[in-house]
This record gives sequence, C-alpha cells and structure tokens, in this order.
Amino acid sequence: MFDGRARRILSLWFPRLASDRVLRARPIEAPFALVLREGNTDRLHCLNAAAEAQGLGRGMALSEARAFCPDLQTAPADPARETQFLETLRRWATRYCPWVGLDGEDGLVLDITGSDHLWGGEEAMMAEMAARLERAGIAARLGLADTRGAAWALAHFAPGRAAAPGARLSALAKLPVAALRLPHETVTGLQRLGLREIGDLIRTPRAPLARRFGAGLMARLDQALGDLPEQISPEPDPPHYGTRLTLPEPIGQQADVMAGIERLLARLCAKLRENEAGARVLSLTLRRVDQASQQVELRLAAPLSDPARIAALFARGIEDIDAGFGIDQLRLAATQVEPLPARQIGAIATERRDRLGDLITRIGLRIGLDNVQRYLPADSHIPERSFLIAPAAFADPEGHWHQPHPRPLRLFPPEPVDADTPDPPRRFRWRRQSLTAERIEGPERLLPEWWFDDPNWRGGMRDYWRVETGQGWRLWMFHTPQDPGWYVEGVFA
Repeated sequence: MFDGRARRILSLWFPRLASDRVLRARPIEAPFALVLREGNTDRLHCLNAAAEAQGLGRGMALSEARAFCPDLQTAPADPARETQFLETLRRWATRYCPWVGLDGEDGLVLDITGSDHLWGGEEAMMAEMAARLERAGIAARLGLADTRGAAWALAHFAPGRAAAPGARLSALAKLPVAALRLPHETVTGLQRLGLREIGDLIRTPRAPLARRFGAGLMARLDQALGDLPEQISPEPDPPHYGTRLTLPEPIGQQADVMAGIERLLARLCAKLRENEAGARVLSLTLRRVDQASQQVELRLAAPLSDPARIAALFARGIEDIDAGFGIDQLRLAATQVEPLPARQIGAIATERRDRLGDLITRIGLRIGLDNVQRYLPADSHIPERSFLIAPAAFADPEGHWHQPHPRPLRLFPPEPVDADTPDPPRRFRWRRQSLTAERIEGPERLLPEWWFDDPNWRGGMRDYWRVETGQGWRLWMFHTPQDPGWYVEGVFA
C-alpha cells in the first residue's frame, strides 16, 4: 500500500484564469466574459465575479446571456494565451518549491514536502501565496493535504483549508462526491443512489459500486485517500539557446569576429539539432573593452540549424561594427526558434530550397524580410480574390494553384469597351485603339460570391472570353447579361 503521509501536496486552482489575464491589463468593474465559438454558437468561456453575480455561467450561449444581462461586456477568448499564462504562473510557483506541475487547464499542483519551513510553516506559505496572487489580480483557491486528490478536493470545494497530516479521511468525508474528480455522469448516478458525500461512498461496499460505475470510481477514491499513488510531473524548463565566448585578448578585425561567430554557431546549432529546432532570429552581442556593447540581429527566411549557412549570412551584419579598442566577449542567442524535425529529403530539392531561403534572407537584410513577398493561392473563383500576397519568409508555398481555365498574367480594374452587341464583338475600341478580333474562346461564366459584399460584383454574373486581336493584344473580356456591356479585365502574356 502506498503511504502518502510523508508528502504534503498543495493544489492551486484559478477559477477565472482566462478573464483575470485580460482584466489585469484592462480592468472592468461591469459584468465581463470571454467568448469562445463552439460550432456555430458563441458561448461564455470565462466570467468575472460581476458576471457570475448576475447568474451567468460558463457554457451559456452569448445570446441567452445578453438577455439576462444586457450590459455584459465581452472579448474573444484566446486559449493559446491562456496556456502561456498558466505556464508563467507555473514558473512563478517554483519560488516556493522546485516540484511544480500543471493540473488541467486552470490549476497547479505543488509538492511542498520539506520546503514549507522556508516560509515559516504551511499556513504562512499559503497566506503569502494567496496575498501575492490577490495583489496581482488573480483569483486563486488553495488546498493542502497528504495526497494530490485530497488537495484538489479541498481547493475546489473547501478553499483555504489545510488537512492535517494523516487526517485526509476526516477532511474529505463531508465533501461532495464531485470532489473526487469524477465525470458528470458518474456524479449524477451516485447522487441518484443517495451517495452525495465522500463519507457515504467510503461506507458503501466497493464491489457493487465497481460493477456499476467501473474501476475508475474506486481508483479516484483510493488516490484521494492515499491508497493508490499519483505522481506529480513537473514541466521541464525550455532549453536555452544561447552561448558565450570570452576572449583572452581583444579582437577588432572582421575575420577574427567571424571566426568567433563560427565557434559560437557550432555549439548553438548542435543544441538546436538535439532538440529538432531551427533558429529564425539570432542576436549577436559584441562587448568591447570599454564595456559598451553592440548588437547584430539576423532574421532568417526559414528555420536553420546549419552553422556554415548561418555564418555566411552574418557576414554583412558585422561590416558596420565599431570595434573601438577591441572586442573581448561575444554572445550569441537564438531569440526565436521553430520546430525543424528531421525528414527524408532529396539532395536536389533540398539544395534548391536552401538556396532560395538564403537568397530571401540576403535580400531581406537589405530591404527587410517583410518586403520580400510571394503570391499564394486563395480559395476563390473570383479572379481578383484567387490569390494572396504574403511575406515569403513567413508563408510556405504549400498550396496548389487550381486553374481549370487560363488566367491572364496581368489583372486590372474592368475597363469599358466600345461595343453594344451581346455577342463577342469582331470590331471594338479599347484605350482609344480600334481592334479586330481574330480568335475568340469562351464563354466562362462566373457568379459572384454572395457571402462577400464586393462592389465590383454587384452587377451579377459575368461571361468571360479570351480574345486575340490582329493588333497583337490577347485580352480577357467579359460581358454582363443583366446590364449589357463589354469590359476588359486582363491581358495575357
């Protein structure tokens, strides 16, 4: 049997973690809630105390909530930011003990065994922790017991309470069965049998309960009582991608600085490859003997972990460095890192892709990476909305251009054509030129996308034709049947 009496587990629950994160930066006294879209419905994700006082609850539809509380203020939820915020709180909690793990999406669990005396005892530690969180504007509920399950139960159903060592049974007996971290269906089934408190569950024979509700019910009960071990897995600290080189003698020539960078990159890239990561932004700090520092930032078009390629890209950045009386220390850090898993690749394709990435980086060093752009396909049959323009360094050309019909190389706003026939005109004027159609292909009928209110397409459907003229023009023309008229919208190469 597992004996948990020697351990002391502290559970930290943040009931309004998401809303507290937002309100710390922009306090609001009125009812406030974060909204998360589920399917086709906006639902309340996290509420402040004022909104809960109005009878609103998590999971309620936003339209229903506004009917109850017309002055409810809302903002979109951001689950990724909430995860980062909880990770920040986890790192903060390591000031009390080194063994801190995540407990769901809104809680922490701390193994404070042997560390409470550093804070004057368990009660003083809990009081100090609660005071700091309150000053930071974060609502928190604490529970302390011998086991993780018992500490969680106290934090959620008897906040601020600390069970004495060995007294977890008496501390849990009067708590509802939901304090055992059971599914909602199991809690409802137990309540229908009249088993509303954990004490009632303990006094009931185990075999019938296990047959009806499964082994999970008994496992949760044994974990809370300390009869079944439950581990606390602390999150590992993220790797630090930085290295430093202190020189015995100052250097000042560009070749010497490059040699130092190559040594730093060898160590840094080795660590990046160990973690299957690549650097996107690197920061080089050069410290001079007069204690002044200069920084060189290198932004890459693609994640890299090849020291030779990165060193070649650093060459331009250090040309304007003022070494003064000499540089005695170099520090190199990857400030932005992205996953770069190993993959099976071909030599030819890899070389072409690498050369393109290096070219984009070199051009970006001169004009900025955001100014090197590429076209990407978009899911639209409307010509002017069938593509996107995005920075080449931050957009992968993974989409496929689906063109069932040829499209012109140049597109421009529709320009009227002097022709009044419903059929493709053989002779017409465009841009003050008299043109003769020699070859005509079409039509291709395009309908407007009704879900977008595009003023250029309010006229309705269009019939497009490819017209090759005797004067050398290859035009993309369309006719609007509902409002008869001919227009040119593009020119083929």
